[in-house]
Amino acid sequence: MTSKHIYSTTNLSDLQLKEQGNCLFSARKYDDAINCYSKAIIKNPTNATYFTNRALCNLKLKRWDLCCQDCRRALDIDANLLKGHFFLGQGLMEIDSFDEAIKHLQRAYDLSKEQKQNFGDDITLQLRLARKKHWNVLEEKRIHQEIELQSYLNRLIKGDMENRLGQLKLNDNVHEEQLKEKQQEIEQECDDHIKELNNIFSKVDERRKKRDVPDFLCGKISFEILTEPVITPSGITYERKDIEEHLQRVGHFDPVTRVKLTQDQLIPNFSMKEVVDSFIAENEWSLDY
Repeated sequence: MTSKHIYSTTNLSDLQLKEQGNCLFSARKYDDAINCYSKAIIKNPTNATYFTNRALCNLKLKRWDLCCQDCRRALDIDANLLKGHFFLGQGLMEIDSFDEAIKHLQRAYDLSKEQKQNFGDDITLQLRLARKKHWNVLEEKRIHQEIELQSYLNRLIKGDMENRLGQLKLNDNVHEEQLKEKQQEIEQECDDHIKELNNIFSKVDERRKKRDVPDFLCGKISFEILTEPVITPSGITYERKDIEEHLQRVGHFDPVTRVKLTQDQLIPNFSMKEVVDSFIAENEWSLDY
């Protein structure tokens, strides 16, 4: 609900309205901040920042659709607005539009590098989260398809048995004793096929469970599976390209421990590389993770 306090906005410029909105945002008065940003937009609808400021308020209030709407309007004004892509990616992720969310979060990450803006690990964390949620949706679909396939094949085997038993009963040349023997033979054959089929599926039962890559096999910055792991004097393992980029763009310190760090102190982590390669060899699906 909107605060009962009344904030005077009479005769304020759009910039002053934005500043007042920022103060209200800092005080976590998001609805009041939205009111100020909305008035600023009315006065100057060509300033993309006003839309992203309002989008962030809606993001905080979990109004995902309104957040996405403001971000799209901001990007219509400035297609390279980093925050527009970043907030839009987060909003889209919350409404399960993972493909588009990943696209905008990736664009935000690329822009942060191009524009040399330091967002720490915020963008990569959201990007990793969106990819993981997308992966989980695909996993749920895969599990459902495998279960449906097993059920379908079981039905086919039973249907074939019933069809053969029906044809057998129509055969006047089969004596009653032979009929029972044939029936038992067909039923046994059906049971054997079903057991064999279910055994095959039970062998891949582990694959039916949600597949996941352990966190220790992923980089601390990009959260991707390590391909060229290096270890710092603090004992933290990173992906080489990620930590080198951090040292160049952010500063000469370990992102986790904050201890001073230079590029020449990075040592290849061959033990971790061996563990990662072994995991990938046993879980080829992880290449698409």
